[in-house]
Amino acid sequence: MSAVLEDLEAPFGHNHGPMLTGNFAPITDEEILEDLPVEGKIPTDLNGVYLRNGPNPRFEPKGFHHYFDGDGMLHAGQFRNGAFTYRNKWIRTEGWNRNDQTGEESFWGVMVSVKDSKDMPMNDVSNTDVIGHGGKAVTSWYLAGVPYIIDPMTLETVRAAPEYVSGPGKGMSAHFKVDEHTGELLFFDYFTKKPHMSYGVVSADGKLTHHVPIDLPGDRLMHDMGVTEHYSILHDVPVYHDEEALKAGRHKIRFDASLPIRFGVIPRYGASDSIRWFEFSSCFLYHVVNCWEEGDEVVMVACRYMPAKHDDGSIDEERTAKMIGGLEMDARLWRYRMNLKTGEGREECLNPDYNVEFPGYNSALTGRHTKWAYLIDHDPKILRWTGIRKFNTDTGESVGEWSDDHEHCWYSEPWFAPADNATAEDHGYVVAFCWNDKTRVQELQVFDARDIGAGPVARIKFPHRIPPGFHACWMKPDQIDSWN
Repeated sequence: MSAVLEDLEAPFGHNHGPMLTGNFAPITDEEILEDLPVEGKIPTDLNGVYLRNGPNPRFEPKGFHHYFDGDGMLHAGQFRNGAFTYRNKWIRTEGWNRNDQTGEESFWGVMVSVKDSKDMPMNDVSNTDVIGHGGKAVTSWYLAGVPYIIDPMTLETVRAAPEYVSGPGKGMSAHFKVDEHTGELLFFDYFTKKPHMSYGVVSADGKLTHHVPIDLPGDRLMHDMGVTEHYSILHDVPVYHDEEALKAGRHKIRFDASLPIRFGVIPRYGASDSIRWFEFSSCFLYHVVNCWEEGDEVVMVACRYMPAKHDDGSIDEERTAKMIGGLEMDARLWRYRMNLKTGEGREECLNPDYNVEFPGYNSALTGRHTKWAYLIDHDPKILRWTGIRKFNTDTGESVGEWSDDHEHCWYSEPWFAPADNATAEDHGYVVAFCWNDKTRVQELQVFDARDIGAGPVARIKFPHRIPPGFHACWMKPDQIDSWN
């Protein structure tokens, strides 16, 4: 059983802030668990691997700790013919290996330094996203770093993949997309120097086949992108570094309500000057659900970050920036339409009632129309996900939801896992970790994707807590080189 630090107020002996204590406290061991107790029954037509990435610091941090900091650790649930195996393992980044040699933390965090600092270097911890590509898993860092290639079965770090990236920033964004029809990986990079952004395509066999600079008006802090069958959608957000803080080597963000949010539609292999920009109401956007083409329009469904407001209804820029930086989520399901023929852009709120984020969907349809999405209900004051909700992305209707206990549950990002020989978009399962801080029970829950409201069809019981994290994915057997 793993050593868990959940009951210690300061697990490293000093107070480094609340994001290292209680339910956020890291675990200290890597392990393999089999033959775990199951309430219900694991479906025999559920085969593949659920992977979830997130921060899990190994050594005492230098200074105040932000949740964005911390060595990346993967947690995996492998399903095979009704049997289940759990693994967890740190991602062996260059920084992790250096710390392993010194026996202490060698790097600084986002609260006290910036990405490019030479005096107080930050660690590319690859702790943010994970997606299947080319028979392996690929992990990323939210500030745009070097991707790492992982064996999704053993969780061994195969290697860093600097050949995936090039250009001024030499990095890959936290969120990249994989078109499962072509096997291509599409990504962007962003950086403080001109042109401030680049865009690239990596082939199914891991070759960088396209890479172009994207000119932006200035330094920007975008987080996600979208893809369709023929286009990529890049984001220009009204969020950027505070100039004086950046000069002083500190990470502080500004939100500028006078700027619109812009989405740039570029052909998959388009030149820099082929991008077409569409302007929409000022906001931030963390995560895209999915995108597709409808006639002359490119459609993007996303979670729009709702800016904080003053009493008079105007946007509170300072408060909005603090919310974004502190991951205080207030987001609504939103649809954007960009007409490539007329140049018109339209936006609409699909559902005003629910604060939802961290979306999953049937990833076999990335870049194609998806009717169904699976999101989490978000606690607006803390990085805690209280339940799972299924949405109709055409109508915005919430068609099913589940939580064991909204007051005490901590869910992970849910992902759709298709049933063997699936016959419909939602024929399959939704998989997510769930920790209940009242009953102190950790589970991996499996839902019938067609009936989320019926509750889990299987609850796999763990002997200890799994810390919360960021993003997840599902990899099918035919996506995994090492499955057999």
